[in-house]
Amino acid sequence: MSRKVLIETEECIGCQSCVELCPDVFGFDEDAEKAKVIMEEGGAEDCIQEAMDTCPVECIHWEK
Repeated sequence: MSRKVLIETEECIGCQSCVELCPDVFGFDEDAEKAKVIMEEGGAEDCIQEAMDTCPVECIHWEK
């Protein structure tokens, strides 16, 4: 079973690094100017982990 990824949107600064790294998993909400998860589970975990490690405000997490 794959893990679910989530973004704490209130913490997101809209840098879009996650969107650039994993466009299949993350999208960008133009109205809110924040990243969003477009594929909660089933995405490449190595790509998601890289997005987590790259996020400057550390707002991307695996759901517990």
